[in-house]
Amino acid sequence: MSKKGKKVLIVLASVLVALCLLVLALYLVVTHDWSGEAPVDVSGCSNPYISKSGKPMVSAHRSGGGIAPENTLMAFRNVVESDFRVDIFEFDLALTADDELILLHDETLDRTSDAAEVFGYENVYPSGHTYEELRQLNMGESFVNEAGETPYRGLRGEEIPDDLRVLRLEDLFDFLDGYGEYRFIMEIKDSGERGKRAADKIHAILSERDMLDRAIIGTFHGEVTEYMDKTYPDMLRSAGVMEVAAFYFYSLLGIDQPEGFYHFVALQIPDEDYVIKLGTTRMVNYAHRHNIAVQYWTINDPDLAKDLAAKGADAIMSDYPDRIGGLFS
Repeated sequence: MSKKGKKVLIVLASVLVALCLLVLALYLVVTHDWSGEAPVDVSGCSNPYISKSGKPMVSAHRSGGGIAPENTLMAFRNVVESDFRVDIFEFDLALTADDELILLHDETLDRTSDAAEVFGYENVYPSGHTYEELRQLNMGESFVNEAGETPYRGLRGEEIPDDLRVLRLEDLFDFLDGYGEYRFIMEIKDSGERGKRAADKIHAILSERDMLDRAIIGTFHGEVTEYMDKTYPDMLRSAGVMEVAAFYFYSLLGIDQPEGFYHFVALQIPDEDYVIKLGTTRMVNYAHRHNIAVQYWTINDPDLAKDLAAKGADAIMSDYPDRIGGLFS
């Protein structure tokens, strides 16, 4: 090989090594919390979802779906009539064919109910049936308790208790009225025009009950986020996917933004997503400096919950609030 060829190979090898080192360095940066920061003082923050007690709020994810059938009145009753601490209920909302808002985590009712049996086909979307039609379903059909039992499987017709049937948002609020002023994290599942109608209905219900300050609304659909910002600036919302991504890199690079730049009041994020470590003191501190709360999902490990609390997390969302609530009482 000529001297010129060897030089070219050496240059290419050097570039390749440099790129590998750069990728390794970037990997280490995004997968670890190297900042060494302590949580910043939040006493001056005006956001009511930023915890000033030194302990995170506890949120029942899917209404505590690990200990009772998720998003049912039974699950809510199980929480409010127990002695473990819960400050916030988290759940998802979907529109039925007659535009009723029901609590449902998935796009379809198949996983959690007997919908495929009742309606005779799979992939049963709430948009395909009225609220009254969906009231036939057993929403505890697939629930498995910690002993591995399915205590509600096989209930049909009049055997199904009312607290295991599809639940409307208004009915939930009516029930909780007697148990104190809980806060809520709600996600709009529908996209497009249906998602916008869902936002209309949520705003109307919250306004009528003077609850706009007690709920944070989220969605994975950008067009629904834009609609909420334009139509309902008084409705609190969480960051969308792309907003979280931009926020992470702003925090990583220490790029501060002017007041009013962010239109959301909370980040609702996992500890880690696609190897990127979001559960860092740096991320939480950056959010707090911009008056934004940080709420982590879905944290079922008590050790991870305590670690995030030490980093300044404002809320821990868990399927098992009975495990988490006692940590921060």
